[in-house]
Amino acid sequence: MTTMPAVPTARAAWPRSWPAALAWALWTLTLLGLAATIRLDQLLIEAGVPALTSVLSQGNLTSAMAAVSAATVGAVVASRRPRHRVGWLLVALGLSLTASGFAFSYTRYGLVARPGALPAADYLAGFANGAVFLYLSLAGFILLLTPTGKLPSPHWRWWARVQVAALVVAFLSSALHPTPLYPEYPEIGNPLGVAALADGPLTAAFPAGALLILAGLPVGTVSLLLRFRRARGLERLQLRWLAVGAALAAVALVVSLTALVVEESDGVVFQAALGFCVMVLPLANGAAILRYRLYDLDRIITRTLAYGLLTVLLGAGYAAVVLGLGQLLGRDSSLVVAAATLAVAAVFQPARRRVQALVDRRFNRRRHDAAHTIATFSTRLRDQVDLTTLTGELLAVLDQTMQPTRASLWLRPQAAATATEGTAAHQ
Repeated sequence: MTTMPAVPTARAAWPRSWPAALAWALWTLTLLGLAATIRLDQLLIEAGVPALTSVLSQGNLTSAMAAVSAATVGAVVASRRPRHRVGWLLVALGLSLTASGFAFSYTRYGLVARPGALPAADYLAGFANGAVFLYLSLAGFILLLTPTGKLPSPHWRWWARVQVAALVVAFLSSALHPTPLYPEYPEIGNPLGVAALADGPLTAAFPAGALLILAGLPVGTVSLLLRFRRARGLERLQLRWLAVGAALAAVALVVSLTALVVEESDGVVFQAALGFCVMVLPLANGAAILRYRLYDLDRIITRTLAYGLLTVLLGAGYAAVVLGLGQLLGRDSSLVVAAATLAVAAVFQPARRRVQALVDRRFNRRRHDAAHTIATFSTRLRDQVDLTTLTGELLAVLDQTMQPTRASLWLRPQAAATATEGTAAHQ
């Protein structure tokens, strides 16, 4: 008697799909929270208190960009690898950033701009102050657990426990303070506040917990450096993605600070560069965890450097041609733009080849050496007639350039080749 295989039911398939559904539900909640925060900021402006609004309404979209980036990458990682802790931490980071901005605007509108207009605003004020420590603590844990989802070693367990304890202390200190909006509005009370703790335990506990949470960020960075020193194989390739992301974030941070000094305000360049800085780190984290193009990273880096340098050179050349011809033909002449465009188009391919060769020679030595080896072999191939020597050289070049685990060369027997060619000629 044969037994029919069991047909999977929707109930059996549900446990596999619920992590993805939960992750994307939290992602949706993050976007809805951002939309609600923007709406509250608009209400604050209409109420005539723009100085009290959150960073979103002031043109600073850094928090929103960081929240969307972290939540999106976290949802992708959590849906594909639900057992990986960093994916869920990224989702929680995006949600906590949104919750912090929402609580800030909600309490300012419900307690300052329009007192009593929003329910439970006084209860939420304590959370608004503690939310900043929540997402800072999550960022520290993400650094500590990346890219494997586990601590670097069992010796780090005590530090993880200290971070959890610090978060609890800092969060409860904020939630139980009698004046949650202090020092801005000391007259606004906190229904959850404990007056007896204001001058004693809370005064000492809050800064201690806050300092430990802030220390979690540099300590997490040090843990990544220690991981990279000890890592081998796949984990080392994953950490290289984080190194690239950190380098790009550092460049963006320098650009943002430079723009801040030049513009003397938080202008468009400053906001864009700072937003890119906070967005690139979650993206690099997700690429490392999902092992995206680990073995093509050198090529991605060199192509990015080459096209970035090419863009700068062509842009400078275009500006030089426009300015030079503009002095002769006039800046309003259409011939200036046409000539500059044609000049850039003419030098694009030669410039791209030269810049790519320069970048490969400096940053991708393996590719440069492989191309040089192949070019040398092609030159010698024209003068080589000995089949045995040619076979050995071909296998040597293949081993140097492709580095296969095994290599062999099969030659068709001469008799069979002659018979095949004679048959083809007869037909």
